[in-house]
Amino acid sequence: MSEVLDNLLYSEEHEWALQGEGRTVRVGITDHAQHLLGDIVFVEFPEVGAVISAGDSVGSIESVKTVSELYSPVSGTVTKINDKLDGSPELLNDEPYGGGWIFELEIEGEYAAAVRGLLNAAAYKELIGE
Repeated sequence: MSEVLDNLLYSEEHEWALQGEGRTVRVGITDHAQHLLGDIVFVEFPEVGAVISAGDSVGSIESVKTVSELYSPVSGTVTKINDKLDGSPELLNDEPYGGGWIFELEIEGEYAAAVRGLLNAAAYKELIGE
């Protein structure tokens, strides 16, 4: 059974979004996604400064099984990447909601408008059949 946290919002592509300070949103992949991928060996990040739209492919995650696209759940400008994943991509398996976050971005406008269309924990559990 996958862990789904109530304080996060989720995309149908299995990314999560967490509101940070101001207009910052932190993004990662869900526990469900890391279970599907298996042992993660490499992360391709979006570039800091890149302006991205919700649903854009912004990188990839390589595991021993496959390579999967990484999508942004919200629109904004990438402000930070988790460079700890360069040397320890397994953090995505070990701590998908903690040390395994992937990037942060700054949204335009209000948070509520930026995350419209994302799933709450109950809806995400339904999506993944839990």
